[in-house]
Amino acid sequence: MWSRLVDSTAPAERVAAFRMCVGVFVLLYLAIRVPVFWDLATRSGTTFDGVGLFGWRDTPLPVSMIRTTVVVAFVSGVGMTIGYRFRATAPVFALAMLLLTTYRSSWGQLLHFENLFTLHLVLLAVSPAADAWSLDARRGTIARREATTYGLVMQVACVMVVVTYVIAGIAKLRIGGAEWMFGDTLRNHISYSAVRLELLGGDGSPLAGVVVRNAWILPPMAIGSVIVELSAPIALLGGRWRNGWVAAAWFMHLAIYALMLVGFPYPLFLIAFTPFFPLERVRDIDLRRWLPVQRQSAHSP
Repeated sequence: MWSRLVDSTAPAERVAAFRMCVGVFVLLYLAIRVPVFWDLATRSGTTFDGVGLFGWRDTPLPVSMIRTTVVVAFVSGVGMTIGYRFRATAPVFALAMLLLTTYRSSWGQLLHFENLFTLHLVLLAVSPAADAWSLDARRGTIARREATTYGLVMQVACVMVVVTYVIAGIAKLRIGGAEWMFGDTLRNHISYSAVRLELLGGDGSPLAGVVVRNAWILPPMAIGSVIVELSAPIALLGGRWRNGWVAAAWFMHLAIYALMLVGFPYPLFLIAFTPFFPLERVRDIDLRRWLPVQRQSAHSP
């Protein structure tokens, strides 16, 4: 049954492509968010409440430890992405990002997409993701595994995506119940985001006011979001089921950004959904088919 839901086999190149997609995304994300992580190192501890790995702490970590972790994350992230000394750099990168994202969450703001890409990094760190398209592979010291081994990595990555969406849907029903879908909860979320941005000196979404004034639009949107999240397991069926669910999930995130200017970059840039697709086929794309070709005249020499 399991092998019929998701591909039980995959080439090494598929896992390698997944490694590079996640690695590049997280490195770019870390580069953009460096000021945030850097500032956390010197923030006072009045609002610090350790979660996850830091659940045992009620005071911030030393400044040097946080900033060293940022540097280590960059260096190991490059190594992991290009597949250099992968057995060392990948676990270090995964651990560094787990520490940084958990530490940032300990200050009160939870970013759920960070949880997903961190889980993917941990999975890659314990997988043979550098068996192809890597500097380690070019040295010829890596023996290829069975196709089922690579398939299992991609299966687990897909299940991680599915589980995070299902949990989000269950959380909505558990916390808000029918009120979340048919009441004013979503309307209040949109209103709060717009007002908060204005109070902070920014501009809210131009669509927020339109939607809030036409509240009849919101229940179908709220119901749709719950359906998308709870129906995530159908993506494991592959084919049109997968394509339809990925499109629906992406449009859901696009709508969230359009209405509240709250972006979830990991799914918005489609990186979160890459495990569902045969990424290795990108090398077979002939870009020349899409480029204008100047045809020579019949009289040309």
